[in-house]
Amino acid sequence: MAVTSDFKSSDAHSDKAAHGGADEAEKVMAAGGADPQVGIALRGLTKTFDGEVSALQAIDLDIASGEFFTLLGPSGCGKTTLLRILAGLEHPSSGDAAVGGRSITRTPPHKRNVNTVFQSYALFPHLNVRENIGFGLRMRGVKKSQIRKRVDQTAAFIQIEPLLERRVEQLSGGQKQRIALARALINEPEVLLLDEPLSALDAGLRGALQVELRRIQQRLGMTFVFVTHDQQEAMVMSDRIAVLDAGVIQQVGSPQALYEHPENMFVARFMGHNNLFPIYERDEVSVTTPLGVLGGRFEVGTHVLIRPETITLSSGSADGDNQFDAEIIERLYRGSVGEYTLACGDTEVKATCNNYGQAMYEIGDKVTASIESGGMVSLRE
Repeated sequence: MAVTSDFKSSDAHSDKAAHGGADEAEKVMAAGGADPQVGIALRGLTKTFDGEVSALQAIDLDIASGEFFTLLGPSGCGKTTLLRILAGLEHPSSGDAAVGGRSITRTPPHKRNVNTVFQSYALFPHLNVRENIGFGLRMRGVKKSQIRKRVDQTAAFIQIEPLLERRVEQLSGGQKQRIALARALINEPEVLLLDEPLSALDAGLRGALQVELRRIQQRLGMTFVFVTHDQQEAMVMSDRIAVLDAGVIQQVGSPQALYEHPENMFVARFMGHNNLFPIYERDEVSVTTPLGVLGGRFEVGTHVLIRPETITLSSGSADGDNQFDAEIIERLYRGSVGEYTLACGDTEVKATCNNYGQAMYEIGDKVTASIESGGMVSLRE
């Protein structure tokens, strides 16, 4: 896909974008649309360091054209190694990687139509913003007049026109990240790789840039591969997520699927779930857990996940099968929701309740906790 193809084919479009602001720039940047042939296919991709340390183990993965795809997992799980293989900065020990149906496994980095945005920005301090954005085009021998038009248009699209003549040291962290993004996009990559690009920013700016980056990707229709260890960030931004652990993909799915229906204990814990309880016994209609007897047909030896937002608290007894008595031992007020820690015997349970203006429960209050229908998921290790 050439997201800036109109730079080359139409000077009139370029002039309009350079002087007509972000709206015109957006139209031109997105005019080419997403190439339906562009996608990423990984087959049996394995990476071993020093012949001993296995960073990736036979990865099979398809990423669709125009998808915002996130590689999620803890440090050392292999997500950055996978990104570096796509960028050509690492070579796989075995297996193949293809972009748009063409193998890139043996293609040098500078010949891949793939660009990377790094956590450290990787801007040149001796160049101003305009020169940083246009650097890749200058290295490719593009004429100065064309570089200027394309830099102006990209800056309008990212909405950073007032920064073009500034020095790098005059920029904030958020501004530097926008410059790094513009420099990557101007080279018309088929795929944009993003290696934890927001992790160095403060929480407020990080949240704003998550939304902004997602909007840019949607307007361009470009394939983004994003690396993060933050499950909240992954859920906000992604079409689909792959959760990795020890070089193995544990689950691939939409943010909703991973959060509501994790396939194993690792994925559940990494998606932030704490309410995981072993199943001791079962009969035809119920199971025995640390919370007592609950309705469900789950296997002994597995665990049951109860999402905290599916638990309703009441002061008195309530009708229904999936209930247990508990005591409030901790309360956190978060504005729109209240987060409670409940004690059920020796077992602790997390519950999240919406605040509709009613009084919150106090520490020490005795409550009945009711689990909504469909609020339990059975998990294996």
